Amino acid sequence: MKYRVRHLTVYEYGEAVLLSHHAAHLRPRQVYNQNYDKVRLTIRPSPAVLRDGQLDYFGNPTTFFTIQDSHSKLEIEASFEVETSPSFGLYNLDGPAWDQVRADLAAATAPHLEEAMDFLFPSPQVPLLDAAAHYAAPSFPPGRPLAQAVLDLNSRIFRDFTFDPVATSIGTPLSTVFAQRRGVCQDFAHAAIACLRAMGLAARYVSGYIRTIAPPGGQKLVGADASHAWASVFIPGWGWLDIDPTNNKPAGEDHVVVAWGRDYDDVSPIKGVVLGGGEHSIHVAVDVTEI
Repeated sequence: MKYRVRHLTVYEYGEAVLLSHHAAHLRPRQVYNQNYDKVRLTIRPSPAVLRDGQLDYFGNPTTFFTIQDSHSKLEIEASFEVETSPSFGLYNLDGPAWDQVRADLAAATAPHLEEAMDFLFPSPQVPLLDAAAHYAAPSFPPGRPLAQAVLDLNSRIFRDFTFDPVATSIGTPLSTVFAQRRGVCQDFAHAAIACLRAMGLAARYVSGYIRTIAPPGGQKLVGADASHAWASVFIPGWGWLDIDPTNNKPAGEDHVVVAWGRDYDDVSPIKGVVLGGGEHSIHVAVDVTEI
């Protein structure tokens, strides 16, 4: 599949911002089933300092910029074209048992396990929760192949959690998400990661976009798409299996990868600090258009 992606973020401030520093994850990531081209990043007002395309700790392309002119509005627009292909091995549900993988990760003796170590432990937005371990347990009977267990967990979260864009915010604790079983894609991804880590497995948070399709007889609205998030679990000797509990399927050619980390905090599209500004509002418009 080929897509054209446009992501516009507009900050409007109640008072003048005298100085601001920002970090953005808006460039696509090069992965085995994704290639990109024609990347363009426009920032208004123009930054006095710009470092673009540097890699963060997790290897994500990151843009750092500083605006030194007084401003009451900040616009950041990213666009690119991307070609995706299906993820490998989605139909091979045999493989190592999940409890054997847990034992291997706990021992951490094999060199090929090093890339998973950062994703085994609690992180700021994904603490270890008894509720997550209790919820995950039915999907992980002894000896079950890890891929089968993970896809079963993915389906259960889709069935049991309700997508509700007003139920949570970025600051809603994960314990609340498990208690009310409502939220958005970021919450579903965090819930899946919490379940996997509670079982002793390595899981990471993936940020990006997903192709959306207009309803029958309807028209796709410009700017109506949004950033998307899903989870990925490490299978030794095989790689990372990406799952999308919001849509009850493995992530594949409909998904565009931008960044991954331990949780949302590591890969938020834009973060920063400002001097001044007062109250502010944020408007985000995303388009993922099939070419």
